[in-house]
Amino acid sequence: MSAVWRASRAAVKRRRLQTFVIGLVVLCSTTTVLLALALLGAASSPFDEAFAEQRGAHTVAAFDTTKVSREQLARTAHQPGVEAAAGPFGQAVVDIPKDWLWMAGGTLTVVGRADPAGPVDRIELLEGHWATAPGEIVVNWSVQGSPGRELLGSTLEIPGGARLTVVGFAASMSKSASAWVSPEQMAALHPASAQMLYRFTDSSTQAELSAALARATSGLPKDSLTGTQTYLTLKQAFSALADSYLPFMTLFGVLGLLVSTLIVGNVVSGAVVSGYRHIGVLKALGFTPNQVVAVYLTMLSVPAVVGCVLGTLLGNALAGPILKVAFTGIDVGRASVGDISPWVSVACLVGMPALVLLAALVPALRAHRLPAARAISAGGAPRTGRGLRVQRLLGATRLPRPVSLGLGQPFARPARTLLTLAAIVLGVTTVTLATGLTSTMVAYSEVGREDGGARIHVRTGGSGDDRTPPRLGDTQIEKQLRSLPGARGVRARALAQAYMTGQTQPVFADFYRGDDSLYDHTIVKGRAPAAAGEIVAGPAFLTQRGLKLGDRVTLGLNGRKITATVVGQLIEGNARALEATWESLAQLAPDAHATEYTVRLAPGADARAYAEAVEALDPGLRASVADSANAGTTTVVTFSTVFTVLLTLVASLGVFNTVLLNTRERRRDLGMLKSIGMTPRQVVVMTVTSVAGLGAVGGLLGIPLGIVAHRLVVDHVGVVDFPPYMKDVWHAPQLATMLLAGVAIAVLGALVPARSAARMTIASVLHTE
Repeated sequence: MSAVWRASRAAVKRRRLQTFVIGLVVLCSTTTVLLALALLGAASSPFDEAFAEQRGAHTVAAFDTTKVSREQLARTAHQPGVEAAAGPFGQAVVDIPKDWLWMAGGTLTVVGRADPAGPVDRIELLEGHWATAPGEIVVNWSVQGSPGRELLGSTLEIPGGARLTVVGFAASMSKSASAWVSPEQMAALHPASAQMLYRFTDSSTQAELSAALARATSGLPKDSLTGTQTYLTLKQAFSALADSYLPFMTLFGVLGLLVSTLIVGNVVSGAVVSGYRHIGVLKALGFTPNQVVAVYLTMLSVPAVVGCVLGTLLGNALAGPILKVAFTGIDVGRASVGDISPWVSVACLVGMPALVLLAALVPALRAHRLPAARAISAGGAPRTGRGLRVQRLLGATRLPRPVSLGLGQPFARPARTLLTLAAIVLGVTTVTLATGLTSTMVAYSEVGREDGGARIHVRTGGSGDDRTPPRLGDTQIEKQLRSLPGARGVRARALAQAYMTGQTQPVFADFYRGDDSLYDHTIVKGRAPAAAGEIVAGPAFLTQRGLKLGDRVTLGLNGRKITATVVGQLIEGNARALEATWESLAQLAPDAHATEYTVRLAPGADARAYAEAVEALDPGLRASVADSANAGTTTVVTFSTVFTVLLTLVASLGVFNTVLLNTRERRRDLGMLKSIGMTPRQVVVMTVTSVAGLGAVGGLLGIPLGIVAHRLVVDHVGVVDFPPYMKDVWHAPQLATMLLAGVAIAVLGALVPARSAARMTIASVLHTE
């Protein structure tokens, strides 16, 4: 083993360029694979861990207490298939004013519960203490971070004279309620419904949950069950934004893994094949076949392990910021998304070196069986039959001789050529996919700005401690905004926290009036709301609640209810928000007024001047120019760019290695060609041409794969439903550029070894002849 180590160490030092290429390829490949695995794990495991720790409810069910008794509900806990249950708890809906605990005004679902612990939904107390006496309330704090003790003691006036004091903040991964009070206080609120929390033995799918709930409630009166919420819906909401990134992150990860496998296999096997002469020398010196295999596996493992360790460190450094971007704005409860699972790093640290050893083992075992004399002779150029016939055929054409010779070279090593071609195809696929995604996301970021005019956001009441109320009334503000120079349209907005019958969590309802042209490019299905009782929402909201166009729901606010119909679907939207008309708000809250306005300016209008004019109208108005940047667009373009650069670099390194091995194997041929008059420039042309043809073929094959991959990604983004014009982004100039991408990858990888071959002197090549 001492001799094996000394021979391996000497080979690593002598073949510095080969060692560097293998280490760099493994580094880039490891980084790419780790980033994809990190996001895949982060999208699900944090929720699962936090949900299991709190013994979260698989199903939260609400019942009408006028149709079913508490004793009947308690008996459902002992039905077949019920693993554990908690309840029944009284449940009521109370009204809250705007800005209470920084919330939008509207409604709050309150549950009467004596203890945060229990067999199901163990609520985590964050601040203060549990509500154990009348007049006390604990609020569900669902966002990350601490709510702060300074908010304890806030009071809530309940219509009818009740006064509740906030004594604690808690978090529930089951989202079973917005707040909790003691059972005695709940009795004073006169609840008309009760809540049961269930954990079932079969809970993997929505169908199993529905069947389990049906068995548990089979003996209850008809229509007593008024609403349900499953943990699968919560899990989907938790990772909704991350899931929108997962299709293309997964695809880039698969591409990265394939390219990495091909290139590592090509580089490593080529290193063994090009070292056959060295293998023959080792055997002649007395190394056994097993020792020779051990020398080459050790020699290749050193740069592979170094590259893998550095790639894992780089991937971990990049994954943290990427995960923060992916989960920004998600209601994660108590789940943590900042840490990368250790198994991801372990998988990369073990898997990539194993891949290198596997790629090296096959050619090394073949060399294991070669006698010393044959191994030494096999280290020369390939046999004359491979490619010579093709070169003769090309030589009979009118192509320049360096071009014909270069086009014939790939046929000398068909296996190596196919691996290099596959890497170029995947590289072009990646570039095509990234270009298509960028075009789609740029079009998406321009929604609502097709006329070229700026958008101004106007808020009432200031921000922070500056809560100066406006002197002007709601309709006066809108009239003044329309009268200012440059205004082309104004849309007023009011936000309320409403509830939907059958849902335990509130929904955010945006009510609009005024400029309906802002809907022109945001509705992908159906139409914009035009009358009372018509709503639209994004795909995430509709999917998570099982709604579709034409479905009817009941919305409640301030003790009033209306029946609403889903008439349209937006391109995208918050998973907890819907949009409705001002006429709907008038039925739910007749005294409500707008708190925000969006002004559409004419093209060329001075946005800053308009914002200053707005603030001069009234000290209670705050105007800002809407940022045209889109966080989702920035994230997708950034991810695409990072992976495209990584995969293009890996593919180019594969071409670099192929050309380097080919020039080393054909040193004698190059010397002979130079001796009969081939110039250094012709050597460069011949060498670059040998892979430029592969680049062109790779472009022709990679473009359709990239287009298919692009459509696969944009059709499976859960929070965005792209219209057809955002998907059809391919045009002739773009496709021509993509074709050149394959040639560019090939030329980029071949240029350095080609120039090196051109600088070789005839004497240095032929001195051993």
